[in-house]
Amino acid sequence: MAQTAESAYQINGIQQIGIGVKDVHKAWAWYRKAFSMDVPVFEDEATANLMTRYTNGKAESRHAVLAMNMQGGGGFEIWQFTSRTPTGTEFQILPGDLGIYAVKMRVRNLEIAFEHLKKSGAKILTTPSKTPNGTGTFFIQDPFENVFQIVEDSNRFSENSAPTGGVLGVVIGVSNLDKSIPLFRDILGFTQLQYQKEGVFDDIPGDKLTYKRALLTMPGKSNPGAFGALLCPAQIELIEVQGRDSKQIFKDRLWGDLGFIHCCLDVNGMKNLKKKAGNEGYPFTVDSEDSFDMGSASGHFGYLEDLDKTLIEFVETHRVPILQKWNLYLNLKNRDPKKNLPKFLVKLLALNRVKA
Repeated sequence: MAQTAESAYQINGIQQIGIGVKDVHKAWAWYRKAFSMDVPVFEDEATANLMTRYTNGKAESRHAVLAMNMQGGGGFEIWQFTSRTPTGTEFQILPGDLGIYAVKMRVRNLEIAFEHLKKSGAKILTTPSKTPNGTGTFFIQDPFENVFQIVEDSNRFSENSAPTGGVLGVVIGVSNLDKSIPLFRDILGFTQLQYQKEGVFDDIPGDKLTYKRALLTMPGKSNPGAFGALLCPAQIELIEVQGRDSKQIFKDRLWGDLGFIHCCLDVNGMKNLKKKAGNEGYPFTVDSEDSFDMGSASGHFGYLEDLDKTLIEFVETHRVPILQKWNLYLNLKNRDPKKNLPKFLVKLLALNRVKA
C-alpha cells in the first residue's frame, strides 16, 4: 500500500503485461500451452480512442484478450492491431535497452519448468542459474521474439498441475538506475529493496557486460484489493547497462506495436495516485477520468511514463465478469478496497478456462 499525508491509494499487484502481437489467436494459443494463461477475463474488439497520444494522433482498432493463470500472478493482455500492421524493432533488443526487456514468470520447480518450456518450443537463452539474491532463474524467448525470465517463487493463489504460474514482475531497462528507483519505490508501492548491485552477472543473457541492477518488491506476503490474492506479491527489476549505448525499445513505434507495450498495476484510489504522481513529477499522460468499458469488463485507467518513457498503466476495476456465459458479473465500486474477494468466488473464473 502507498499513502499520501492527506489520503491513500493502494497498489494491489501487477494486473497484466500488455503484449503486442501480429496474431492474437496464435499468440494466445502458445501462451496457453507454455504458461497456462488459459482463463480469459475479457476478450474485446474496440477502437483505442483515448490512446491517440501514443498512436500518432489516430484512433486505432484492436483485438485484445486478458488471460490469467489461476496458480496466481499477473496476466497477459494479448493485443493485436486490426486497423494496421504492427511493427517490430529494427534491432535485437538487449538487456538494458530502455523499456520492458523481459517479463518475469513465477514457477514452483525450475527444472520442471525448464523441460516444459523447452518442449513447448521456447528458445533457451540461459541455462538455470542464480540471481544476485540466490533465487533460481533462467531466460527464454517465445516464438514472437519476446523475452521471459523464469524465476522460482513460492507465492500461490491456488494449486494445479501447470508447470508455471502467472506474471511475477518485469525487467525494465533504464538510463540511470539511481534516478529511476524513486518512482517505483516511493510512488508505485515497490518499497522493499531486495538488492542493488553493480557487476558482471551470469544470469543475464548475452555478452558479459557490466550492469547496475536493483530488485524492488511489494511488502508483505499478501496484497489488498478484490483480486490481490490472485495477483500475488510482485517485483520490478531495474537494469542499467554499462559499456554500450542503450536503445529506446519503442522509439518511432506505436503503443500496441510488437513487444511488451506496458506494465499494468491494479490499484484503488486512482485519483489520489494521479495527484501523488503528478506532484512528484510523473503526470498522467492518459486518463479515462471515469469508468471505461472494456467489453465485458469496465474500469478507470490511466498511464504515466518513467524517466525513459516506459509506459506504466493503472486500472481501477469497476466491473468484471466471473461467469460471462451465465451473465454473472461483479460490481466492485462499492466494496471495501482493502479486502480480498472470497477465494471461492475468484476461483469461479476457472470455469471460463480455454483448453490449450
